[in-house]
Amino acid sequence: MIPTAAWALLYLAATLAGRLTILDSTSLSLVWPAAGVSVLWFSAQRRRRLRWIDPIALTVITVVVNTATGAPLALACCFVVANLVQVYVFLAVFRRLCPHLWGAGGHEQLSRAVDLWRLLVVAGGAAAASTMIGPTAVWFGTGHLAWSEVAVWFTRNVVSILLIGVAGMRLGYHLTTGWRLRLAPPLRVAEYVALVVCSVTAYVVGFALNHGLPLAFPLLAVTVWSALRLHTTFVVFHDLCLGALAILFTLNGDGPFAGITAHPTRALVAQAFVGMVAIVGLSIALGRDERAALLEQLTAAGKAAAAQAHLLTTIVDSMSDGLAVVRPDGRWIMRNPAAVALLGGVTSESDHVAASDRYGLFHPDGTPLPPEEMAHHQALAGHAVRNREMLVRNPGIPDGRVVSVSATALPADGPDDEGGAVVVFHDVTAERRHRDELSSFAGVVAHDLLNPLTTIDGWAEALDDALRSMPDHPAVHEAEDSLSRINRASARMRHLINDLLAYATARDATIAPVDVVLRDLVVDVTTARGDLAAAAGTPPPQFTIGHLFDVRADPVLLRQLFDNLIGNAVKYTAPGVIPRITISSAYDAGGIVRVEIVDNGIGIPPGHHDAIFTNFHRAHRSSGYTGTGLGLAICKRIVERHGGTIMATDDEAGGSRFAFTLPSATVATPLSAARLGGSAFVS
Repeated sequence: MIPTAAWALLYLAATLAGRLTILDSTSLSLVWPAAGVSVLWFSAQRRRRLRWIDPIALTVITVVVNTATGAPLALACCFVVANLVQVYVFLAVFRRLCPHLWGAGGHEQLSRAVDLWRLLVVAGGAAAASTMIGPTAVWFGTGHLAWSEVAVWFTRNVVSILLIGVAGMRLGYHLTTGWRLRLAPPLRVAEYVALVVCSVTAYVVGFALNHGLPLAFPLLAVTVWSALRLHTTFVVFHDLCLGALAILFTLNGDGPFAGITAHPTRALVAQAFVGMVAIVGLSIALGRDERAALLEQLTAAGKAAAAQAHLLTTIVDSMSDGLAVVRPDGRWIMRNPAAVALLGGVTSESDHVAASDRYGLFHPDGTPLPPEEMAHHQALAGHAVRNREMLVRNPGIPDGRVVSVSATALPADGPDDEGGAVVVFHDVTAERRHRDELSSFAGVVAHDLLNPLTTIDGWAEALDDALRSMPDHPAVHEAEDSLSRINRASARMRHLINDLLAYATARDATIAPVDVVLRDLVVDVTTARGDLAAAAGTPPPQFTIGHLFDVRADPVLLRQLFDNLIGNAVKYTAPGVIPRITISSAYDAGGIVRVEIVDNGIGIPPGHHDAIFTNFHRAHRSSGYTGTGLGLAICKRIVERHGGTIMATDDEAGGSRFAFTLPSATVATPLSAARLGGSAFVS
């Protein structure tokens, strides 16, 4: 109730002030500050639980003050309706046009020029709604109404809402957000004092002194001065005070507007002058604030961009990997110190990339690298380069260095940008040496472990022959059973050693990718599987080969990949079921071929679809299927070394679906689908 009482007292004072300016022989007031106070009142109270009391209080005050100052009761009631309509039209339109300024002390303060024009539209709409009611009631009550009186009603309400509304909004924002008053520098304080003195002097000279000169227009100079130089809140209250001075002088019969004999016209001109002062001052001040805010944002964005650029430059320069950006014309855009160091410190004589022989670039086998096969040329031609190894040997690196290079095209950024290529260098000399050492170690393992196994197998075979020649005896049968166990253990050991060697090869062997006709390789692998089934006396698997795109991969590792996946599909089939396997591919965006192998096998147990690609994991350990658990780990390593991914899912028709990606060949051509049964195509 206390806020309502405070607003009611303020509205009462504003209503009394307005009624004291009634024009002669009319019920119209020269000024109506109650219009601005009422919109602030109802805006501030809009969320109060007892806000229904506010229109009652406004009604009582309006009726009492108007009847006490000579207005008929009926006319006073019409004024109540006009005031309430004006308030609610203002609230409705203001909420839609200026939601961020909604109510006194809104979320944001009035700080943009566009908000001023929106507020002017809102004030004009609310005043127009009030004008249709108030002057009409005066016409019915007095029997006459001039257009100037209608204009006075409209203009005074617009000016009141604009001046008092803006002042209230600024003050409410500062009070609700915590207004911190800071002492201005002495020169700025002196400027404030000088402006106040000049403003009072100018208005006294312009209005109070009877010199007969129309000196209203020079008074705008102090308004422009304050708007250009001083705080916007000060500008708002400066305009409000100057407007009040102009109205008071005019009411007293002083100033350039006092010579207008018609009271409504005099009031209209005075209100127009006050409105113009307010609009000029506010538009300049808000435009200045908006420009300052934009400059501040631009400065902050520039500093942030500079800091980000400095951070990125520091990161790039501190990288151990080389990074370079090349334009389509071969011009360097940037290259970090590591890029120069990895190439032995050799640079081009200009700002363009030199030929490959200047840097001493070779294939891993030692053959010179042609200029057209340099990584940036390949990327600019639309062929992404991934982990391609090359040998660098020049005076800066006489012993040579193996570098892994990746390159990708850089899209153009705008019509004036030509794009380019990003090239990344990575030193893999130590990895290559480690890989060679591991290969040597694998050869030693193959010799030292497989040879004893061969010896064991040979002696086991000789022992088996000897046992067969002996007479039937219980001890012989027991020895044959033990010998079978030895043979099975030896076979498992041999398979484990072969899988370990295959895994080491898939992980660390040198990759020599070439364009591979995938259809020919798949036909070769499936034909071999059919031959194995025929030799074992089992029904041959049925293969359906769909569209296959050529890929770029290492042929040896690629054959191992398909042999493992197809072998698993054949092995993990339920007893008595003929394996049916479908192999197809699709061409994805970005030069990627997606291959799918679908079988009708026993499937993968739930929760094992990711784990089957880990080392030594066997999903069907207790189902009687033999294996070391390394086959799919080898497949994953092969696919990843080619820059692809592999995953396993359940097929809708039963069985499993393995999907993996590989880089496409230079020109990927789909092949017609065919059906293969055993080792022959079946239509």
